[in-house]
Amino acid sequence: MAESKARTGVEPSDRVVIGITFGNSNSSIAYTVDDKAEVIANEDGDRQIPTVLSYVDGDEYYGVQAKSFLVRNPTNTIAYFRDFLGKEFKSIDPTHCHASAHPKDVSGNISFSVKDQPESEEASDVNISETAARYFRRLVGSASDYLGKKVTSAVITVPTNFNDKQREALIKAANDADVEVLQLIADPVAAVLAYDARPDAEIKDKIVVVADLGGTRSDVAVIASRGGMYTILATVHDYEFAGVNLDQALMDHFAKEFIKKHNKDPRENVKSLAKLRLEAEATKKALSLGTNAQFSVESLLDGFDFSSTINRLRYEMVARKVFEGFNRLVEGAVKKAELDVLDVDEVIMCGGTSHTPRIANNLAGIFPETTTILAPATSATAINPSELQARGAALQASLIQEYDANDIEQSTHAAVTTVKHIANAIGVLTIGANGEEVFSPVMQVETAVPARRTVHIAAPKAGGDVIIKVVEGGTHIKVTKPEPKAKEEKPADEDDSDFDSDEDEEEEHREKIWKTGKQLAEAAIKDVKANGKVEVTVNVLGDLSVTVTAREVGGKGGIRGTLTAP
Repeated sequence: MAESKARTGVEPSDRVVIGITFGNSNSSIAYTVDDKAEVIANEDGDRQIPTVLSYVDGDEYYGVQAKSFLVRNPTNTIAYFRDFLGKEFKSIDPTHCHASAHPKDVSGNISFSVKDQPESEEASDVNISETAARYFRRLVGSASDYLGKKVTSAVITVPTNFNDKQREALIKAANDADVEVLQLIADPVAAVLAYDARPDAEIKDKIVVVADLGGTRSDVAVIASRGGMYTILATVHDYEFAGVNLDQALMDHFAKEFIKKHNKDPRENVKSLAKLRLEAEATKKALSLGTNAQFSVESLLDGFDFSSTINRLRYEMVARKVFEGFNRLVEGAVKKAELDVLDVDEVIMCGGTSHTPRIANNLAGIFPETTTILAPATSATAINPSELQARGAALQASLIQEYDANDIEQSTHAAVTTVKHIANAIGVLTIGANGEEVFSPVMQVETAVPARRTVHIAAPKAGGDVIIKVVEGGTHIKVTKPEPKAKEEKPADEDDSDFDSDEDEEEEHREKIWKTGKQLAEAAIKDVKANGKVEVTVNVLGDLSVTVTAREVGGKGGIRGTLTAP
């Protein structure tokens, strides 16, 4: 009965909605109150809830409690399972599950063998769909307890590379947990939503890079925001550079210290390795907040306690290759979108690993000063990176909760959301004070249509006739290399073998400039008043036909022309 209700939908007036980020390492739940998204803590007080289930004598644990059982009860603890949804056993990489219940092949499908029944010596097979459903029940149960009423519906965030089969499996797992899925939204779009929904946010056309750096994977997306509509221009996904790789760098560092003292490697013992891994993660988090951290494990191996300290500088040195990997991921995404770093207006960092100051500082060095890096280390107004996506999902849930299930499905159908976009920017070409042509963009590239934009162009101070050319435009990166300095003459007997010819060389200067293309229209506005302005409106319809209107601000009449679609 519950499954049927979840499929057919809940009456809009009866819905209690939340946003869920179901991560491979950690998950979050959020709801909106007075148009503001708040992240919900579970019964243990955790706002970032490890995506882990553990079974002890028939009792089910989840979150932080379950994660602690990775040391004492690993074979009955299921972790890092989200990415297995909707996949066949032969296509998965179970690497991250080596320290927990290992996925097994049951008729080509993925299952976990755990003792989840009280007083049972026999392990039972729990398939991946049931595993996810059980975890969803715990998340939704925590949200219901917090809100004091049963949660019925949710908007859930998903990675951009989830295919249809994975999405369907995710919806089924939520439905099996008696949750109506109002919508699945892409992780990076949820992150942008969380920032754009702030009361002081200015909604403007911009290019945003969303660096979602998680525990077991990193995903980077380049998004064009045009008039409040989002278009994903490029995505990259990586499993080599993520939080676990930073943990591994710390584990290797402290394991070497232990080997020097005791001539034994704790990484070769399963239980010692689990202890090492949990403490390395805790140390990493401590170094994101402070400049020093204590690494301490009781009875790490053969009864030997181990304690050591590390500062942030040393940590950044031992994990340097991982940090460089994050840089390459972000640069690769920008390049894949056929953009330059100078085109990017904002970089939003989300995911637990984004708390690491070195990553944010490195990105600040890659992008120009005009690019805003939204991370705790670089911006005082940054939202907690671990909470961004859940907040965005909750905001979206509050926006659509009053619609019928069929209306939501139709409005988010691919045929509707895959709208046309203009391939080139549209702008106005005018003559500047020095006689040169000046391009003023009216509608940015990748703007979804239909769209309408207006710009005011200053007329000459003396007034008179103003000729307006409406043209297509694109950005171009202009590189100016410094002129080589003349070398000073040196006495013949002076030794210059140590002279560094590059030390005084200046760096090349790069700037984004507009390059005009095809002319679309030309108009003349006569007798504009001195110090007056001309208003140009470009209206692109859904069939890509363009209407251009030009008139003097405050004047009467004007000119209108329509261009047929290409």
